Amino acid sequence: MKTVLFICTHNSARSQIAEGLVRALKGNYYEAYSAGSYPSGVHPCAIQVMREIDIDISSQCSKSLDEFREKKFDYAITLCDNSRESCPFFPHAYNILHKGFSDPAQHQGTAEETLLAFRQIRDEIALWIQQAFQPVGIKINER
Repeated sequence: MKTVLFICTHNSARSQIAEGLVRALKGNYYEAYSAGSYPSGVHPCAIQVMREIDIDISSQCSKSLDEFREKKFDYAITLCDNSRESCPFFPHAYNILHKGFSDPAQHQGTAEETLLAFRQIRDEIALWIQQAFQPVGIKINER
């Protein structure tokens, strides 16, 4: 089984969503984790939009990159430009990749508009995972 660490600055939305999706959709091939350079807790909207597709991430917690410094990973994937800049090197990852997604937690608007932003990112990440995460490895196409 291949190991993958999703990295995002706050480890609150995109990386949590990606971890949950990989566990649910590709768990036979990948062991997924997530962490952030400045972890701040799992965003309630991330939990809600994942629950809408019958994936429960409510037991996931926001973690620091420091927790994984000694663990070896097949892939470390940054999901936002901030983490790409602040964490360009992860010493125990065989492959360091980047796939950028907008931060739904930064969306400004009504509660319903914010949920729509989270749903959109969830769906973009899910499509990418379905296409890129193959049993033999991950193929990344920068956007």
